[in-house]
Amino acid sequence: MNGRPEVLFPLFASIDSLPGIGPKLARTFGQMDISTPRDLLFTFPNAVVDRRIRPTVKGVTLPATVTTEVTVLRHLPSRVKGRPYRVSVSDSETEFPLVFFHAKPDWLQERLPEGARRVISGRTELFDGTVQMVHPDHILAPGEARRLPEFEPAYPLTQGLSQKVMAKAMVAAVERVPKLVDWLEPGFLESMGWPGWHAAVTGVHAPDSAQGILSDAPARQRLAYDEFLAHQVTLALARSRQRRRKGRSSTATGRLQAKVLEALSYSLTGAQERAMHEISEDMAASERMNRLLQGDVGSGKTLVAFMSLLVAVEAGGQGVLMAPTEVLARQHLETLRPLAEAAHVVLEVLTGRDTGKERAAKLNALRDGEIQILLGTHAVFQKDVEFRELRVAVIDEQHRFGVAQRMELGLKGDAVDVLVMTATPIPRSLSLTQFGDMDMSVLDEKPPGRTPVATATVPDDRIGQVVTRLKAAVAEGRQAYWVCPLVEESDARLQAAAEDRCLELRAVFGERSVGLVHGQLPPGDRDAAMAAFAAGDTQVLVATTVIEVGVDVPNASIMVIEGAESFGLSQLHQLRGRVGRGAGQATCLLLYRSPLSASARRRIEILRATQDGFRIAEEDLAMRGAGDVLGTAQSGLPRFRTADMECHGALLPAANRDARNLVASDPELRTRRGAAVRTLLWLLEQDKAIAMISVG
Repeated sequence: MNGRPEVLFPLFASIDSLPGIGPKLARTFGQMDISTPRDLLFTFPNAVVDRRIRPTVKGVTLPATVTTEVTVLRHLPSRVKGRPYRVSVSDSETEFPLVFFHAKPDWLQERLPEGARRVISGRTELFDGTVQMVHPDHILAPGEARRLPEFEPAYPLTQGLSQKVMAKAMVAAVERVPKLVDWLEPGFLESMGWPGWHAAVTGVHAPDSAQGILSDAPARQRLAYDEFLAHQVTLALARSRQRRRKGRSSTATGRLQAKVLEALSYSLTGAQERAMHEISEDMAASERMNRLLQGDVGSGKTLVAFMSLLVAVEAGGQGVLMAPTEVLARQHLETLRPLAEAAHVVLEVLTGRDTGKERAAKLNALRDGEIQILLGTHAVFQKDVEFRELRVAVIDEQHRFGVAQRMELGLKGDAVDVLVMTATPIPRSLSLTQFGDMDMSVLDEKPPGRTPVATATVPDDRIGQVVTRLKAAVAEGRQAYWVCPLVEESDARLQAAAEDRCLELRAVFGERSVGLVHGQLPPGDRDAAMAAFAAGDTQVLVATTVIEVGVDVPNASIMVIEGAESFGLSQLHQLRGRVGRGAGQATCLLLYRSPLSASARRRIEILRATQDGFRIAEEDLAMRGAGDVLGTAQSGLPRFRTADMECHGALLPAANRDARNLVASDPELRTRRGAAVRTLLWLLEQDKAIAMISVG
C-alpha cells in the first residue's frame, strides 16, 4: 500500500480549506500545531458549558452561565457617552437587564424587539446586588433554541483565536469525519463499553454531559487506546522485522556457568534464575535476541549479564559488555575477573586508554578468538576492532546508547544477539512505550544480605551538624558522597554550587581528602576523580548527578543529597543506591530547604517508606508525569496527542498484547482487520510503520 487511503484525504487537506479560515487564521492555528482538519479533530475540549434551559435566573448560584426564555420588555439606551446600553427582560419569575458595551442600537432593536420571546444564554452575575447578563453569547427565537447544544464544548485557545471561531471550524471538521471500517473488534468494544470510531470522534465534540469531556469518558478512552494501538503496532512491526533478520543459535552447555555458580558465596534469586532462563532460550533460538534486562539498584544484573556472555563462550563464540564510562568498564573488570578465572575464561578490557602495542596486542587476541569476553566503552565501535565470532553484545545503561549505536554493535558480528541492561526501574506503562520493540526481563528481588539504607531528612540550616558528623565518620575510615543539585553558573538559585561546596569541605577535611566530579569536567578528569575515590585516596566525593549511574565503592556508606526537594523521586532512589553496597550500615541524608512544598514532602516520605525501585518509579510517574520521569529531552518518549499516560497508561498493556497478536498472525496487515489497522496508522501518522510494511 503505497499511499494514504483516499477516504482520509479530506482530513489531511490544509486547515484553510475549512470555511472561514484564511491565511492569517491558518497561521494562528499553526501556533497550536493544527495544520489540517485531522489535527483539529484530535484537539479535544478541555471544558464544557452547561446551556440547558432553566425557567428562571432566580436562585442560581452566581456568577454562572445561564440559559433561559425571556420576554423583551424595553430598551434603555444610555444618555451618557461610554455608559452601557441596557435591555430589560423578564423570565418566568423575575425581571433583569441584559447589558451591552459599545452597542449598535439598530442591531439590538432587530435582535431583541420589544414584546418578543427570546432564548438567551450567557454569563450572569450580581452587580450592586442586582442580577445582570453581560453580552449574551446566544440570542435565539424559541424555535431556533433546539440548535443550542445542552452541553457546549470549550476548547484550548491561543492568542488571536476565539471560542466562536474554534467552534465553527470544529463543526466543519466534524462534518468531514469519514465512515471507516473499525480496527477494534466488536466484542472488545462491547466488553470495554466503548463506542465505534466514528461515534467516538464525533461524540467527543458533542458531549452529552459535563463528564463527557473527562479523560475517563468512554469516547476519550477509546481514542486514547487507538493511539496506543497504533504506536504499539509500529513497535511490534519493528520487533518482527528485527526478528526476521536471521539470527544464529547459541546453545548453552551450562559447563562454564556451573563453575561460576560454584565459586559464588551466595545463591541466585528466583528473579535472576528466571531472567537467565529467558536469555538462554532467546540465544538458543534462530532469531536474534533483542531483550531489555531491567533491575533495581543491587538486584544482581551484572551477574545475569555475565552468565549471558558465558552462553556465547559455551557455544564457541565471544561476547562483549559495553559500559558508558571507562570507570564503569574497569569496575566491571574488577567484579567479573574472579568469576572469569573460576570458569577459566579469558576476559579483557578495551577503552580509549589503550594505545600503541598494548592495544594492538589486544586487537590481535580478539581477532584470533583468544579473548573470549571483552569489556569496553564506545571504543569497541572503532573500525579496527574485529571479533573472531561475536555472538552476544550486552549494553549497560540503555539511555547512554541510542538505537543506532545498538545496531552498529550488531554489525560487528554475524547476527549478534543484543541484551540491554538498565538500573533505572521504569513503570510498566512507560517501558512499553519506550522499549515495546524489546522483550523484557525484570529483576524484582534483591539478593539476600543487603542491609537497607537508613534514610533521614535534615533541614539545610543544620548543615554544620551534618559536616561535624561526617568528620567523625571519615575519622573512622568511612567514605561519603556529597551530591549538589547545581553546577556553578547553571542557575542563579540559592542552592550551593558543587565547586563552592567542594572548597568549603576541603577547608574542613583537607585539600587532598575531597574530590569533585560534575558534568562540565573533561571526561579524563572526571574518571580520575572517580578512580581516586574508588581507591580510597579521597574520603569525600562532591558530585552532581553524574554519579547517579555507575561507580560501585563498597566502602562508601554515607550519601548526603543537598537540595533534596529539587530532585525527582527515581533520581533520589538512584543516588541512594550508590551506598549500602558493603557489609556495614549505610546512611542517606536528605538535606532540604524549608518550607517544603506538598509534592516535595510526598517524594521524601515515599523515599523514607520504601526501598523498592519499581514502587518508587510508579509513584514518580503518578506525581510527575511520563516526560519528567524519563527526562523527555533524551527519553525518546512518543508524544501522544489524545492519550495521556497518567490517565490512560493502564490501557497500554492491552494495546501491547493486541498489537503483538495482530502482527504475529498478520505480519503484512492483509486481513480485513489488518487493512483497517493500516488506515489507523495513516490516520495517526505512523509513517515509520507504513514504511516497514511496504519494505516488508
